[in-house]
Amino acid sequence: MKDYKTENLRNVGLFGHGSSGKTTMAEAMLFNTGVLDRFGKVEDGNTVTDYDPEEIKRKISISAAMAPCEWKEKRINIIDTPGYFDFVGETVASLKVADGAIIAVDSTGGVEVGAEKAWDLVSEGKKSCMFFVNKLDRENTSFSKVVEQLREAFGNKVVPFALPIGSEANFKGLVDIIDMKAKIREGNKTVVEDIPANLKAEAEEYRNVIIEAAAQTDEELMEKYFNGEELSREEIVKGLRLGVVSRDVVPVICGSAAKNIGVDLLMDAVLDYLPSPVDAEVPEAVNVKSKEKIKVAADRNAPFSAQVYKTIADPFVGKISMFRVMSGEMKADMEVLNPNKEKKEKLSSLFLLRGKKQVAADKLIAGDIGAVAKLQYTTTGDTLCDANKLVMFEPATFPEPSISMAIEPKSKGDEDKIGSGLQRLVEEDPTLKVEKNTETKQTLISGIGEQHLEVVTKKLQNKFGVEVVLKDPKIPYRETIRKSAKAEGKHKKQSGGHGQYGHVWVEFEPISDGSADFEFVDKIVGGVVPRQYIPAVEKGLRECVEEGVLAGFPVVNIKCTLYDGSFHPVDSAEMPFKIAASLAYKKGVADASPVLLEPIYQIEVLVPDEYMGDIIGDLNKKRGRILGMEPSGKLQKVSAEAPLAEMFKYATDLRSMTQARGSFSMSFVRYEEVPAQTAQKIIEAVNAEKEKE
Repeated sequence: MKDYKTENLRNVGLFGHGSSGKTTMAEAMLFNTGVLDRFGKVEDGNTVTDYDPEEIKRKISISAAMAPCEWKEKRINIIDTPGYFDFVGETVASLKVADGAIIAVDSTGGVEVGAEKAWDLVSEGKKSCMFFVNKLDRENTSFSKVVEQLREAFGNKVVPFALPIGSEANFKGLVDIIDMKAKIREGNKTVVEDIPANLKAEAEEYRNVIIEAAAQTDEELMEKYFNGEELSREEIVKGLRLGVVSRDVVPVICGSAAKNIGVDLLMDAVLDYLPSPVDAEVPEAVNVKSKEKIKVAADRNAPFSAQVYKTIADPFVGKISMFRVMSGEMKADMEVLNPNKEKKEKLSSLFLLRGKKQVAADKLIAGDIGAVAKLQYTTTGDTLCDANKLVMFEPATFPEPSISMAIEPKSKGDEDKIGSGLQRLVEEDPTLKVEKNTETKQTLISGIGEQHLEVVTKKLQNKFGVEVVLKDPKIPYRETIRKSAKAEGKHKKQSGGHGQYGHVWVEFEPISDGSADFEFVDKIVGGVVPRQYIPAVEKGLRECVEEGVLAGFPVVNIKCTLYDGSFHPVDSAEMPFKIAASLAYKKGVADASPVLLEPIYQIEVLVPDEYMGDIIGDLNKKRGRILGMEPSGKLQKVSAEAPLAEMFKYATDLRSMTQARGSFSMSFVRYEEVPAQTAQKIIEAVNAEKEKE
């Protein structure tokens, strides 16, 4: 590829609701730039950016994919991101390295929640943005309605830069409002004509809005505009570019990516209006030595720095690290420093990724996006830099997982394979978490949604050859007692020679203030149980409380007082007293009104006002207690407490109740007694499971 100047690069993310046409837009751009001689289709599974077997099977994007191309002597690094919320981590990572965003809007569905979420992410990231109203060749579409919705949702800075010519099956081109020309698509060419008479007045009206928006960005242009002078095309474009870069103007282009109508105008708009790395907001970093925050401009003559924004676990190549060069130049065989890990890394051959295809590169300059294989220590979010100018960039903040499932191998003996495969996938996906629950002995994987976890299992199968099943996690229940009880434990055995003798009386009481899980009190007087055997009694009881009498869950908040017993001068030893303690435990705890406890979690749900009734009703059904409600920005925050047993699939429930507009967080609060009827069902289920084993 050519050696570009930083100002001739455009890093553009394609965002929007699932199935709004982002992958087809990327395909059309690659076709228009001559990268492809055949236009792939998502339905046929042959597009450049959806190449993973799961993407082809499901016909959706799962990972963000790069697609660099050259248009009018400039390079556009297209980043095609998933629209489905389970894969939002890919969107967040891509936004970190994009300078501009195109939000695709499906004209048949209008402004959907995916467009709203993309807008929020783009606004938070302070990125310049434009809309592409797609699929205007479909039935029941109305460009003017979608523009109305866009302006209503995102404000009057949303301005159409194009108008459709024809509608539905007769949609054939568009009016370029800047040039005031009709651009009709004929075969693989765009033919320029005069604007149809019926669209002239509307085009003029929008052009006046555009010129006013352009004039407001620059004093010189403003003066000219107020003096009634005509602004040249160059002046209009210059003014609009300033407006788009400062996020005061949001252009709307329209078209049909599948028919390749309007995509060339969109690409022109990317070059004309979206910022290059030189114009974009200058990122901040920390000077490792002075600990001061500094701005790192995209200057190819400055010392080298780059940030890894995504890792790909490739079973053949090994680890591929994708990065953006923040400053300076990156060359193959360079030695650089990773200040996050305080390790040196040797860069092997550099390449650009176009889908799964690697395009070799000798060097990459400030602002460019590329990849390198087999870095030893570097993970997503890490900085690479010149050893003489140590800087560290802030990593992206990824959303926390909201659903957990237990993962088990289908075949025994595949546990190690699962472990190493999951480790590689966690490197690849920062929204995936894996932990071994020491109490339930299950391996838990946590992610953004059920589909996310499903895809993880398929990747384990496709990439690492291990088949797994997902199950609901076991709940870490506890048991405790509600009243006091005294019990005798006597172990007596004669077997020729030395016998075994241990005899204790223990009182079991609840620790009602919850100040300790277990307390042992020695109240022996007169040596009825010799001193040397008392630790054995305590040890026996400590081991026993690991397993309760109801369903075998650990017993908590219990006080055990050893107050009487007897011994045999020859047959007594530590072991008989330990056994005697366990006999006393079984009787005593069974008589002390044992109950089951369950973990209670604090839940905070953020939802738009209109869903409040559904959310509260659903939490009540889940044995939840509503603690309060308060406004939080544009949303309402509902605080509640609910048992963990009811909340495993809450991510899915909340998504369907709020059309994915709601979000929630959970944290453990305490253990509470399980209602008797529910407890009975749990005990029966656990005991039935034990019998199977």
